[in-house]
Amino acid sequence: MSNRKQLNPDEGPRAAFGERLRRLREERGWTQDDLSDHTGYSASHISGVETGARTPTARFTESVDKALGTGDAMTRQGAATRNSAILDGFPEFVVHEGRATEIRLFEMGVVPGLLQTPEYAAAITTGAVRRGAITQQQEEERLTLLAKRQASLERTPAPQIYVLLDESCIRQLVGGPKVWAEQLDRLGEIAEMPNTVVQIAPYELGERRSFYTPVTLLTTPDRSQVAYAESAHSGHLERDMRFVGPLLTAYHQLQAEALSQAESVAMINRVRKGTS
Repeated sequence: MSNRKQLNPDEGPRAAFGERLRRLREERGWTQDDLSDHTGYSASHISGVETGARTPTARFTESVDKALGTGDAMTRQGAATRNSAILDGFPEFVVHEGRATEIRLFEMGVVPGLLQTPEYAAAITTGAVRRGAITQQQEEERLTLLAKRQASLERTPAPQIYVLLDESCIRQLVGGPKVWAEQLDRLGEIAEMPNTVVQIAPYELGERRSFYTPVTLLTTPDRSQVAYAESAHSGHLERDMRFVGPLLTAYHQLQAEALSQAESVAMINRVRKGTS
């Protein structure tokens, strides 16, 4: 059993489903082969679901409920897993974010979630609903989680937050002029906080800009570093310093190339007033 994978339900909806499935199976004293006999699914398929490598289908969850005598509990959780707007990997990242002593953000196109006003955040998720990318229920799920993340920043001691924004973040009008202007005002307020540094990476940096996709770097209480990035369908938390180290170096290089905080706030104010 030395190669038995430890399951962490905080890693995401699929991980939570897999952990529950394993727990219910083992409470009955069943092996994966035993559950296979009762459901008609192979032991390797069951293993894949338990470890989060496979998404539980409706047919699979119905067979599991029948085999384990759990009513429709696993069917309902499976449906929530398939319909969640939260990417796999993101819940685990949120746990680390809520404990981090330092948070380094780089974003393009939109203001990072941690710094968004409620109206700006709602405009973004409402746009996703209108495009059919998420449902209204999923929108509520995202906004609820965002509010919890923002509230966690008020802990004592507060984390040190370094914010690098591509110039596109302050140029793109989101939610209409009023919402957009209030968001720019909020960035100015955040820059005045004692535990934050806000910098703009201007367009003129060109090829000197280190990143071409958003990235978040966290320093944990034990001073280790983790990085988080997303694709269209999943989030990935990286702990291996062979990969995190170069990202941290690139971040520091971009900080040196970006505008100072004073220059950045001045640019934000000019954009806010329509003079730049």
